[in-house]
Amino acid sequence: MVTVEIYTKAFCPYCTRAKRLLAERGAVVSEYDITMGGPRRTEMVQRAGGRTTVPQIFVGDRHIGGSDDLAALDRDGGLEPLLAQ
Repeated sequence: MVTVEIYTKAFCPYCTRAKRLLAERGAVVSEYDITMGGPRRTEMVQRAGGRTTVPQIFVGDRHIGGSDDLAALDRDGGLEPLLAQ
């Protein structure tokens, strides 16, 4: 199964929603909590093309975007094939 990475902050409802959807699809997720900033936040901003909101989700080397982007990808049938790679 492909690597899934998600950058989150504490008490973020969008992060919770994205993690729940990924869990429902059977994804094994590496979560990076950037609540306090630090080098992981800088890494996220660089990887996400300057986006600073959370969550930021990556499936393999592909940047998915945020929670709404993930939900749209799933709704359109594109998430499960990505996870199966």
